[in-house]
Amino acid sequence: MLDVFFKDNAVWFGTPALLGSVLFLVRLIIMALGGHHGLDFHTDVAGDVHGGDIHHADSTGDFKLFTFQGIVGFIMGFGWAGLAAFHFAPNWSMPGDVAVAAGGGLLAMWLMAAMMRALMQLQASGTIDTSAAVGLQGTVYVGVPGDGKGGGQVQLVVEGRQRIYNAVSQGEDLPTGARVTVLAFNNDNTLTVARA
Repeated sequence: MLDVFFKDNAVWFGTPALLGSVLFLVRLIIMALGGHHGLDFHTDVAGDVHGGDIHHADSTGDFKLFTFQGIVGFIMGFGWAGLAAFHFAPNWSMPGDVAVAAGGGLLAMWLMAAMMRALMQLQASGTIDTSAAVGLQGTVYVGVPGDGKGGGQVQLVVEGRQRIYNAVSQGEDLPTGARVTVLAFNNDNTLTVARA
């Protein structure tokens, strides 16, 4: 049985096939147990603040090949494709087998990255779209000066979550506790509000 993996030059493909398969299975078990954050070689730590909410960068926006699972996919694909070429095309030379193995490794690496990207797209970002606050009513949390002379804060429930946003008023002064309606979301990440 082990001759399939280790006899003659098959060892050059059998070792990566078995190693890659074991690492892949370990990775699947770790992911199933919820520990999927610690084994990638990249990290997305970009974010910006919008009206009190932090919006994290979309980690699915770029297609990452060189992650732990991508490298494991290459090793596994290289090994299994190389073994197939070595055993089922005995007339080929070793460079031909290596070429098939490399192609199989690259294909497996690409498929692994595509699969991880699809899985990441299933996750909800957890951020709130601040522009969804337009038209909602809330309460002044910190008094808002009138005529755009300064800013205050308002408290709103947006998409089922209570939030505090920086706010300005183009009209009258709005004291703490006043009921307001959100008129607009501004470029400087503030809300324009008016008395409700």
